[in-house]
Amino acid sequence: MRRRAPAAAAATVAALVTALGGCSSGGGTSAYGPGPGYWTAQRLRGAQPWHAGRFELPSPGSTPSPRNNVRALRVGALFDSDSSGNHFCTASVVDSPGHNLLITAAHCVNGGNGGASRTNVVFIPDYSNGQSPDGVWTPERYVLDPRWVSGGDPDFDVAFVVLKPLNGSNIQDVTGANQIAFGTGYQHLVRVTGYPSSASAPIACQNWTSEQSATQLKFACDNYTGGTSGSPWVTRFDPSTRTGTIVGVIGGYQQGGNTPDVSYSAYLGADIQKLYAQATSG
Repeated sequence: MRRRAPAAAAATVAALVTALGGCSSGGGTSAYGPGPGYWTAQRLRGAQPWHAGRFELPSPGSTPSPRNNVRALRVGALFDSDSSGNHFCTASVVDSPGHNLLITAAHCVNGGNGGASRTNVVFIPDYSNGQSPDGVWTPERYVLDPRWVSGGDPDFDVAFVVLKPLNGSNIQDVTGANQIAFGTGYQHLVRVTGYPSSASAPIACQNWTSEQSATQLKFACDNYTGGTSGSPWVTRFDPSTRTGTIVGVIGGYQQGGNTPDVSYSAYLGADIQKLYAQATSG
């Protein structure tokens, strides 16, 4: 069962740690440049990182490995607490008229056993190693299907979270948002970004989805452990804008999966579309 991950290091949310790293090459002046004397302090500060190329297209039936420490501008960690302690999941900003909406797995905010939703929930977009570059956001309300709340029906393991403004701004105005689509079928090339229990920074992987059942999707990639629940499945991802269209979130069957190499999502059909309409209706 893909559960929320324990937030053993939740106290680090308040401890902002800045780490600078780099690489160097030895030698003096060469035909390729003027040598070490070129690197003034201003040039060092203004240097841009090399970006890795695009994800390779996975071969059919393969189980690729994710990339680590990726940027997650519209994805973040969703922290919460209940009687069992502190935990975290993954959530992402989804386009809405109010510019204030997240999507995640329902089991990240409600146990699905008829009880109340969880408390002390905060969303930290682009969270990494205790840093909160775009602030700490709190929910105004949750929108969940009653069939999840009362009985944990895996076909409705999707939740929308309406966030309160922060410093006079809404979340989408700060981070941007992914689009969302409903009833789009079962086979998509998706990029899935989330926070595994084994790391304090997000991972991302690209692969094809397939049909697990009429109400569930399946996605194969290594290392999607607890904490990745709620990770968005983004198709038509544009590397230049880092946006795309959400067609699923880790959750659903087995609350996302019993093994770290296969993940699931409830199908975003008409019932989930109704939840989105409720979340955006005010």
